[in-house]
Amino acid sequence: MKDPEPHFDGSFSEPGAAATPWAETRQIIESAQLSWLTTVRADGRPHVTPLVTVWLDDALHFCTGPTEQKARNLLAHPEVAVAIGTSSWSDGLDVVVEGTALRVTDRALLERLAAAWATKWNGDWQYQVSDTGFGGEGGEAWVFAVEPAKVLAFGKGPYSQTGYRP
Repeated sequence: MKDPEPHFDGSFSEPGAAATPWAETRQIIESAQLSWLTTVRADGRPHVTPLVTVWLDDALHFCTGPTEQKARNLLAHPEVAVAIGTSSWSDGLDVVVEGTALRVTDRALLERLAAAWATKWNGDWQYQVSDTGFGGEGGEAWVFAVEPAKVLAFGKGPYSQTGYRP
């Protein structure tokens, strides 16, 4: 999602509020220490879980073990929403990224993603690249990319809503 045009929604915003620039929204996505992934179970029930993400090549990336609930959900329903923000009511910026989660198996991209995780997390998240994703002490992890179909930014103080589409 390269520099999309922001679409300000005044009906969900305070008087005097303005659209949030894409650069500010992208910075929140890039720097988030924790994101909340929403997937849909095969029977249609939602599943929400916290995880760490990396923004690279205009896509949000995450990983999960192949036997975890979210991995099973993604096999049936690859559409996801990822929420990023603060627990504060009156300040900050909350962001929701919507899109389709697709498996990443390209070894060159996986190498870049492993380096990005290590850099973002000061070496706390170390992954070894395998033929199916990441490997290591914790076992196998599948890696997914979410190219945004839609991004929403919710400003707080003043309250505002800005949407972005590719």
